[in-house]
Amino acid sequence: MHSPIKNALTIDVEDYFQVSAFAQHIPRDQWPSRECRVERNIDRILGMLDDHKTQATFFTLGWIAERYPQTIRRIVDSGHELASHGYGHERASNQTPDIFYSDIRTAKLILEDLAGYEIKGYRAPSFSIGASNLWAFECLERAGYAYSSSIYPIRHDHYGMPDAPRHAHKIGELLEVPATTLRLLRRNWPASGGGYFRLMPYGMSRWMIQRINRTDNMPTVFYFHPWEIDEGQPRIDGIGLKTRFRHYVNINRMEMRLRCLLNDFPWDRMDRIFLGTAA
Repeated sequence: MHSPIKNALTIDVEDYFQVSAFAQHIPRDQWPSRECRVERNIDRILGMLDDHKTQATFFTLGWIAERYPQTIRRIVDSGHELASHGYGHERASNQTPDIFYSDIRTAKLILEDLAGYEIKGYRAPSFSIGASNLWAFECLERAGYAYSSSIYPIRHDHYGMPDAPRHAHKIGELLEVPATTLRLLRRNWPASGGGYFRLMPYGMSRWMIQRINRTDNMPTVFYFHPWEIDEGQPRIDGIGLKTRFRHYVNINRMEMRLRCLLNDFPWDRMDRIFLGTAA
């Protein structure tokens, strides 16, 4: 049964070699020499969204946009929202305020030049805004963003702010829209996509989204990455077993599950759902 609430579908546009878990294995100066697969994967995603007459928000790295402007224009021309994922996928928690501001401002200008409209949204790489760097929200507001989707209210070994509000809330003039969690047994459980979506049975993810829509009467924010539908991506040598499992588990089932998700729920762009506007 379709939910009466429209949920936000988001894609974090980065390539397989740019994920934070691989940072110790793939130096940034090697990025230009790596096989880049983001173009073909974005084309597949755009085709899938077109098949289901669905529009989404693409949180995009400035590094990607500079190198693949035609891909960015295809996203915009298809009616999707272009938003910022920063420039070089550096975790916000690893930056100083000045460096962070420069990163998010540079990315915004690059994306606006390609899109031809104001970039309103931002998502921190690896949900890396938390209790230790709340100064980042002042930087985002100063850089001209209207909303962020950078906090994940869960406990995780790499990120998370479990005591943060679970739904959209104002921080200053900026709207923060956290990744979605389900409150159950006095704990927040991840219900937003990514590796959790690949790991859990699809029926569990569907139940969690339905429960949030019906019990909280709120939209969910779902995310995934282009590399998560790419079975043919080069395998990275030397990574630990946990990292390998997290990155590659059920990649071969991801597109099928996404198509089920698009059939089972109505989806739209972040700006339309949470700001009530669209470019």
